[in-house]
Amino acid sequence: MKVLVLNAGSSSQKSCVYDLPEAAFPETPAEPIWEAMVDWGISPDYGQLTVTAKGTEQEIRLSRDTANHGLEEMLATLVQGETRVLGALSEIAIVGHRVVHGGDRYCQATLIDEAVKQTIEDLIPLAPNHNPAHLEEILAVEAVLGDIPQVAVFDTAFHTSIPPAAATYPIPYDWFEKGIRRYGFHGISHRYCAEQAATLVGKPLESLRMITAHLGNGCSLTAVRQGQSVNTTMGFTPLEGLMMGTRSGSIDPAIPLYLMTQMGVEASEVDRLLNKQSGLKGIFGPSGDLREILQARDAGDERARLAFEMYVLRLQGAIAALIPQLGGLDVLAFTAGVGENSSAVRAATCAGFEFLGLKLDEGKNQGSPKNSLISTSNSRVQVAVIRAQEDWAIARECWQLAQ
Repeated sequence: MKVLVLNAGSSSQKSCVYDLPEAAFPETPAEPIWEAMVDWGISPDYGQLTVTAKGTEQEIRLSRDTANHGLEEMLATLVQGETRVLGALSEIAIVGHRVVHGGDRYCQATLIDEAVKQTIEDLIPLAPNHNPAHLEEILAVEAVLGDIPQVAVFDTAFHTSIPPAAATYPIPYDWFEKGIRRYGFHGISHRYCAEQAATLVGKPLESLRMITAHLGNGCSLTAVRQGQSVNTTMGFTPLEGLMMGTRSGSIDPAIPLYLMTQMGVEASEVDRLLNKQSGLKGIFGPSGDLREILQARDAGDERARLAFEMYVLRLQGAIAALIPQLGGLDVLAFTAGVGENSSAVRAATCAGFEFLGLKLDEGKNQGSPKNSLISTSNSRVQVAVIRAQEDWAIARECWQLAQ
C-alpha cells in the first residue's frame, strides 16, 4: 500500500512515500522509499525541487509560475528517471496532509471532503502562514491525481481534549464563544512522542504522567495524562508559550500595544518582530540557531550566554507549571531538532528538577541518543529522547483510515 505524505509550509513543501503492508501496520517506523523537498524561499525568481530515492539525489529548478505549485513535476519523479519507484501514479492509494489548524472541530484524522476544505479555509486568519498552503496543496492533488482519498491530520487535534479551564483565556467570555481560545499545536509530534516514550518505559501510556517537549525552531510542551493532552504551552497561535528560535513566546500583552500606540509601530511590523526577529535570534542577534549560539557562548559571547540562559529558564518554568495538573511527573520526553540533538539543553533543563528525584545519566545524554532513555536506573522521573517522525505518524493515520 503506497501512502503519499505531504507537509506544506509557508515557503516549502516536504513529501515522502511509504510502502506499507496492508495486513498489519509495522511496529517500528519504516524509512520512506522516496522523499522530496520543494523550497520556494531559495530565490525570488525560482524554486528548487530536491528528490531522494534509491540512493540517488536529483535537483530540479522550478519556475515561479509552475502549475499546481510544482506538485506535478515532483510526482513525475516517482515514475520516471533515476528516482522512479512506482510504475504509475495510480499505485498511490491515499494521500495524507499535515494541517496546522483544524480549530476545535476535528479531534482525529479526517478524510477530506468539501466541509473539511471549508474549515481549513475558514481558519486561515488563525494560521495565515500555513492553512493557505495546505488548502492549495489539497486542490493541487485533486487536479493531478483526481478523486484519490486524501486525509487531513491536524496539528490541533491532539489538544482538543484540553479541559475548558486550560483552554479558556481570562478575557470576556463571549470572546471564547467567538473562537478566541487556546488551541495548541505540534499535536502530531506530541502524540507520537508520548506513545514512543511509553513504549521505551515499558508501561501503558494511559498509566503515565508525562510532559513531552517539542523543541525545534518552534517550541512547545504538552502535559499528557491518561494518554490525552490536558494542557500545552502554545495557544490561540503558535506564538504563545516558550521562547523559540525567532518567536518571542509569551510576553506582557501590553508590549505590542505600547509599540503601536506610543512608538508608532504598525501592527504588521509588530507581528513580524515577534514572529521573525525575537526569541533566541532577538537576544543573540546573528541567528536563532541554537548550535551557533552554543558555539558563541563557549567562545565568551555574553549575548549568546544570556539567550541560552533565558531559553532554559523559560523552559524549566513552563515544565514546572504543568506538573500540578498532572499530579506528578513520571516521564519527561524530548523531541525535534533541539530536543534530540542538544545535550546542553537537556542537561541544563533537567538540572532544575533534581528535587523531583530526576537523575540524568551524563554519559547517555552526551551521546547521540535517539529513541532511548537518558536517565539513570534509579531516577524517579525517566527522561527519554524520541526521534520526531511526523511523516510516519501521518502515514499511520492514513493506513488506519484506509482499513
